[in-house]
Amino acid sequence: MEGLLDHILRDVLTRVGGVDRCVSEFIRVTDQLLPPRVFTRIVPELKNGGRTRAGVPVHPQLLGSDVSCLAENAARLAELKPEGIDLNFGCPAKCVNRHRGGAVLLDEPELIHDIVAAVRRAVPADVMVSAKMRLGYMDSHRTLDVARAIHTAGGSEIVVHARTKADGYKPPAYWERIAAVREAVPLTVIANGEIWTVEHAELARERSGCEHLMLGRGMVADPGLALRVARRRETPLPWAELLPLMQVFFAQVRATVAPRHQGGRLKQWLHYLKRAYPEADAAYAELRTVNSADELEARLFGPFGPVDRIGAMG
Repeated sequence: MEGLLDHILRDVLTRVGGVDRCVSEFIRVTDQLLPPRVFTRIVPELKNGGRTRAGVPVHPQLLGSDVSCLAENAARLAELKPEGIDLNFGCPAKCVNRHRGGAVLLDEPELIHDIVAAVRRAVPADVMVSAKMRLGYMDSHRTLDVARAIHTAGGSEIVVHARTKADGYKPPAYWERIAAVREAVPLTVIANGEIWTVEHAELARERSGCEHLMLGRGMVADPGLALRVARRRETPLPWAELLPLMQVFFAQVRATVAPRHQGGRLKQWLHYLKRAYPEADAAYAELRTVNSADELEARLFGPFGPVDRIGAMG
């Protein structure tokens, strides 16, 4: 989730619990061998044994279409000792697809096979090679061809986002169509897409037949979602427990992000949190025009901020 779920948010969300593994934002590979600093800039967890502070493994994700270049970069990335490397065949962004990356490759299962096979050969046997795909590009007629290509090339797992590129992110997600992928390949298949609640998670499992799920925007909107799915609990993480984690998040943002973007990162997360928290809705409404990081910090986390007033009125 480029521009949203970066290493800072991974750190905070994995502290809540319930997450077995993270996949990084994609690392774009075009026509050159990237220096190690590019990998560690996007996935700084590689300097910590490839894990978040909470001990959750992070698998860096590569995106591109040049077979040999992807293999060379995967080999260099493997030197940094990640537990696994993921390959992106699912991104629906027009600018990415226009440069032959992401979901556009779903119409070329032969190329996907060659990419997965080359990366598999390039990295040690103990480094997992997995892939993220959608049901297809403009339609789903090659879904099973792609899944079989990943399997025969040596992929270990497949995450299937239950929509085509043409579907974008519009509801619904077609979890039932993942069942055919699970039946077609003897790999671990992970269901993904439009999982915002525990009920959605249960439906996704039921309709796809998959035991494992990947959470994206739903986890950003409800940081306790993975833990609630694991324990089958309906009660969200209390706002009083989430607020200190937001402070940790914003402290890291202020330490690493350019000043002009700091406020935007906090408001971006608040905007997602509105879905699960009325406190976030109130805070966002009051702070959406504030750009000063100092003022945002004082008004959201200090005494007499919008959240405190909600509590006083309630």
